Parts: sequence; structure tokens; C-alpha cells
Amino acid sequence: MKAAGKQWTTLGFTLLMLIKAWVVPLVYLDYELRKEYIIANLCVNRDNPIVVCEGKCYLAEKIVEAKKQDERRAEQTFMANLLFQALDTGKPFIFKTPEHFEGRLTVTFSYISPFLSRMATADIFHPPLA
Repeated sequence: MKAAGKQWTTLGFTLLMLIKAWVVPLVYLDYELRKEYIIANLCVNRDNPIVVCEGKCYLAEKIVEAKKQDERRAEQTFMANLLFQALDTGKPFIFKTPEHFEGRLTVTFSYISPFLSRMATADIFHPPLA
């Protein structure tokens, strides 16, 4: 039963992605299917018989509108992701005052000369003392 639910969910998300990707081709399909109605009723130049655009003005408007809507949706998605990343409330940050302040910190450095031998055999084998 759970597997069938996951399959339906996956199918639903796949269809949503396909619809988003096919917005412009669906506008062209809508134009081709309703071409006579668009020419007769929705065309901007329907009152001017000299200009023969056959509804392409309406098609151009719809394509520009679909692209703008897609750009707005992409911008909103980008801004939402940016805000969710910046305002991640997974772990709240709490400012704490220190209980006591330390005075001076003493910093000590240890230095080992690279000219000193680090091998134990250097103490045993050395040149003869004259």
C-alpha cells in the first residue's frame, strides 16, 4: 500500500515538472487548436482587415506572458531558497555573557633549532675531542 502511494506521489511530481517545462509548447498547442476562435475574437487586429496576423499577435503576447511568469517563479524560488538558507532556524544562537574575564594571557613558544640533531646516535657518535 505504501509503495503505491509513493508511485502516485512520484507520478504527480513528474507531471508537475513536465507541465512547468512544457508551458511554451502548450501555448503553441492552444493557439493551433483554437486558431479560428482566436482570430475572430481575441486578435488585437481583428477590427483592421488590412493587417493579416491570423492571431499571431495574441500568440506572441501569451508567449511573452508565459516567459515572464516563468522568470518570476524562478526568481521567487531563488529568493525563497536564499532566505531559507540565511534564516535557518535549526539551532538558535544565544548570546551569553562571560562569567569572568581573564586578565593577561601569557603565550609561550617553544623553538627547536633545525641545526641540532634529533637522532639519539648523534650523542654517541661524534668527532674525537682533541
